[in-house]
Amino acid sequence: MGTTLDEAYERLHATGPEWGGNLSNHGPMAAEVLARRGHAADVPRWVDAYLRRLDELPAAREAITDATWQRALGDGTRIGDWTAYLARQVADHPWRDVLVTWWPRLLPGIAAGATHGVIRAGHAVRTLSSGDESDAAVAELGYALGYWAARSTTVPGVCEPDGRLDPGTALAGVPHLADQSGPIAGRLARLGELAGWPESVAALSGVADAAAAQARVLDLVDAATLRYLSYGYGSPVLLVHTATAPNAVLHVLPMLPSEMWAPSLGAVWAASAAITAGYAPAAARDVRTPAPASPHDAVEQAVAHGDEHVIKFTDTAVEVYERTGNPDALAAAAHARELIR
Repeated sequence: MGTTLDEAYERLHATGPEWGGNLSNHGPMAAEVLARRGHAADVPRWVDAYLRRLDELPAAREAITDATWQRALGDGTRIGDWTAYLARQVADHPWRDVLVTWWPRLLPGIAAGATHGVIRAGHAVRTLSSGDESDAAVAELGYALGYWAARSTTVPGVCEPDGRLDPGTALAGVPHLADQSGPIAGRLARLGELAGWPESVAALSGVADAAAAQARVLDLVDAATLRYLSYGYGSPVLLVHTATAPNAVLHVLPMLPSEMWAPSLGAVWAASAAITAGYAPAAARDVRTPAPASPHDAVEQAVAHGDEHVIKFTDTAVEVYERTGNPDALAAAAHARELIR
């Protein structure tokens, strides 16, 4: 996996984390899934096609330093500066140390790039933790963290979960914005005035320790994936992130000190709830999309489809199926293929 994926990383690192205005570059994330899921041979062809839509990486203008980073956090005009700074950090220090230092700094802004900052970081950590610690793989973590820092976006009205609801029930209780229009930043800003929003975030069951926090993140991934089957029609692309963002966090947790696990749950739960409030429809649809016959078939169908969101969501859905045995997880992946063209 390493050589093919490393070559993809090197090619994609000449491009910016966004294209076409403010659309996120999914290239490194999708390439990681393809390589890990047995489709390394398809990576060069897929990257060839994807590169055509991307923009160049913005040039660095003013160096960010250990003394100035806080003032630059969330400044999207400094994507080039942030990329240079955090790529240098992972080049000069062990990547695990950089991750542990920057995770709590970036966690409050987890909605960065519609959660693509944390998702890209999660895919990078999966590559590194699998044993590929090449220069290109290490640099990818720096690029991911740099994007997260540049687009750092907080979710208003967030409080630590201390209720009694499981993730599925808690997601069902999230209030919806009456005006579900405009970019995600505007929708997040309107959450502060949404009646019942803080209470719905607090309603998720609290956790007593790190192990419980990890289990709650896992349950959130499962619930959000299954929920997509009935609600994904409301915003087929954005709503996949209610599942893929917590899945990214789930795979990073083992690389973090246990005291960071509960705050990670609180942050990613708020992000998934915020996307639900801003994009999910109020009513479920009775969807009868048949589930693929096996996880292998689900992956093959996603690769044939080719869309980056379908590839990433299918990766998450297959994991949910392998944990739960619930065929609706595979049906949700198939439904994403139907909805996303």
